[in-house]
Amino acid sequence: MSMKLRALLSAYIRQNLLLILTAAGAAGIFLVVIALYQLPAESVGYASVLTALFLLAAGLLRFRHFCKKHRELEALRDQITVPAVPLPETANLIERDYQELIRLLDRELGKIVYEKDRAYQEMMEYYTIWAHQIKTPIAAMRLLLQTDNEPDKDELREQLFRIEQYTEMVLQFIRLDGKGTDFVFRTAALDDCIKQAVRKYAKSFIRKQIRLNYEPVDARILTDEKWLVFVIEQLLSNALKYTNPKGEISIYMHPGRPCALVIEDTGIGIDPADLPRVFEHGYTGFNGRADKKSTGIGLYLCKRIMDRLSHTIEIESEPGRGTRVILGLATAPLEVE
Repeated sequence: MSMKLRALLSAYIRQNLLLILTAAGAAGIFLVVIALYQLPAESVGYASVLTALFLLAAGLLRFRHFCKKHRELEALRDQITVPAVPLPETANLIERDYQELIRLLDRELGKIVYEKDRAYQEMMEYYTIWAHQIKTPIAAMRLLLQTDNEPDKDELREQLFRIEQYTEMVLQFIRLDGKGTDFVFRTAALDDCIKQAVRKYAKSFIRKQIRLNYEPVDARILTDEKWLVFVIEQLLSNALKYTNPKGEISIYMHPGRPCALVIEDTGIGIDPADLPRVFEHGYTGFNGRADKKSTGIGLYLCKRIMDRLSHTIEIESEPGRGTRVILGLATAPLEVE
């Protein structure tokens, strides 16, 4: 008999000790009565053997059920990965199994509550920043409309564009954390995605007099076009924000990596100490603190979206010489079984 089986049998006997003692007491009374009345030994012995076999079979069935229940509870415990809850002292093995299961469930609940609280805190932080962001273009538009002269339509359009941009970002933030994110994966022309983003910021290129270097890349990728366009738009927005007038932004395929798109600018660059943290939620870095308008959300969203699309995103930068963002868009080959 194995050690585990002996341990289970010992636990079973301890759990059913009262029942065993009761049965032993009943058998003792039975034998005393037989002895007092001097009943035939053969008949009594036959009945005793049958009774003993019946009780043994019932006991074995109960023991089998006990072992099965123990294994089921152990399996459940191993499937749960989760602070200890103070529980009363256990009386038997099954109670200990249930208590262990309760403790694991309590830890798992604690982790879920923590994640929900963290997500809620991130959401509140972002909405607070967004509310302050959106006030700036609205106030600027109000001032333009309150002037005695005819308001500058180009400036009004610029402020309206900023409102639309902030609104789109908050909508994507909500959708990304939603239960049913609407990803639709199809083979798409990468040039179509790039052109959609470039068209959106065409007036910003003209207004800031920034040159765009782009030739069709002639590549097709498996992706969700809408979400990838959003990522490219955010990267162009950042490049335009931190590139001085007369600067350049280039879009091209990486010469040394398959299916990797590069968006490069000649802007102010990123401090080396900030590079490892640029994708963190709410991290603005040296440039963001100097700009006073950065939220630290754009690159965070880009990283999360690229992860969900099974793509990669990397940033290389040197202060004063510009930034390169590399989007890894390669797709693993699909095998039909």
